[in-house]
Amino acid sequence: MTTVDNPPIRAGAGREGDTVDVPDPRRWRALALLCGAFFMVILDATIVLVALPSIQKHLGFSVRDLQWVLSAYALTYGGLLLLGGRAADLLGRRRLFMAGVLLFTAASLMCGLAGSPAALLTARVVQGVGAATMTPSALSIISTTFPEGPERNKALGIWGALGGIGATAAWLIGGPLVDGPGWRWIFFINIPFGLAALALSPRLLRDSRATVTRRSYDPAGGLTITGALVLLVYAMVEAPSVGWGDVQTILVLAGSCVLIAAFALIESRQHAPLLPLRILRSRTLVGANVVMLLIGTVAVSMPFVLTLYAQDVLGYSAAKFGVGSVVLALGVTIGAIVGQGVVVMVGVRPLATTGMALMAAGSLLLTQVSVGGSYFGDIFFGLLVFGPGVGFAFVTATVAALGGVAEHESGLASGLNNTAFQIGAALGVAIATTVAVTSSKDYLAAHVGANHLVVLNEGFRSAFLALAVLAGIGLALALLLLGSRRKAPQQRIEAVPVPVQNH
Repeated sequence: MTTVDNPPIRAGAGREGDTVDVPDPRRWRALALLCGAFFMVILDATIVLVALPSIQKHLGFSVRDLQWVLSAYALTYGGLLLLGGRAADLLGRRRLFMAGVLLFTAASLMCGLAGSPAALLTARVVQGVGAATMTPSALSIISTTFPEGPERNKALGIWGALGGIGATAAWLIGGPLVDGPGWRWIFFINIPFGLAALALSPRLLRDSRATVTRRSYDPAGGLTITGALVLLVYAMVEAPSVGWGDVQTILVLAGSCVLIAAFALIESRQHAPLLPLRILRSRTLVGANVVMLLIGTVAVSMPFVLTLYAQDVLGYSAAKFGVGSVVLALGVTIGAIVGQGVVVMVGVRPLATTGMALMAAGSLLLTQVSVGGSYFGDIFFGLLVFGPGVGFAFVTATVAALGGVAEHESGLASGLNNTAFQIGAALGVAIATTVAVTSSKDYLAAHVGANHLVVLNEGFRSAFLALAVLAGIGLALALLLLGSRRKAPQQRIEAVPVPVQNH
């Protein structure tokens, strides 16, 4: 397959035959639009954490099933991310971006109007599909709108910085919304942003697509790996109730394994696979993504458990929890900024292990939470240590993943890295939920008639301990896998001339 992006507008200059690139004059306004859409995705992923106890109360979720509010979105988003990027390249980046925005906005309305757990989870799945379509399309548009060099680096830097800003804003906005008009408004606020993006996209975004000799989307690959992950998470969530040795658990896990094997077979035979298996020969790339999966496992699960502890055990309002948790978002942002400069000097292994160690230490501090706890006595210092660790580890795993492949495969590596984080998030929330529910049941069985808050607290303490163990595993894997950098075998790509098009 041969792919070439539509080049920037060119104009004649100087000597005969010379050409100079004329950057799109709308590019910075286009960047603002694309970043606004990405901000909406980040905000929606984080703001839900603040609202979980309210959603649980009003829609009747069990503690075991509540994690699907996060996992339904993360699994769909992560599982279809590579497919969304492929579709954008082949069908048109602006077209797919607008389709993703429309789907995400409509799903946000569905979430806000949901009257049952099933309705909300269905809408969250649709939101994940919209995000998986919108995000890679937006990144591709940035890459084709800004010329390679300082301008593109600046644009991508602004895009990346929105991660920390979006998380911080989510804590501050989510609490007052939940305590004020209600949890449904954490979804309704997406609607005006989405409608504005749809209205402005035809005016500000230049359409482009890859020129290929043969179109290949590989939907079978995207669907099989997503299905495998859904079955794996479902088995882990249901196992405490039905038993790990129960026929249901065994059959669901077996189904997940079969789909994973099918995915590998499909990718090995596909003309243009979503995930070329040869790229997995890079030890650095594989190591970076395994570590990123563990980062997602711990980084998303810890706030999930913490919001339930703070609101259900300590009785915090959503607004109080949101303000108190800003220290986490700020810590992640500061860690990421510092990590970007330090990783060049010390290398990926030392910074990644430091980050995972801080995440483990922060989780261990939170194992001391108590029924009569306080913010500074039980929560603050755990967040203070945990946040920078996430920033260090995340930046390092991203740098390692992109440094282990050829330049023409950087988009694939970036998508795979994001996919690993989203899959880790879903698995981590499932693990934390399973541990918390099991521990609470065991404690209640051993202490019949125990106070309900004490039972809940024991489950949350066990979940924090499990997350500390997972962070420790991530630390060990960083030590083992993020050593010498070795590139994956490169595949030569022949360029095909593409007529210049003005959009």
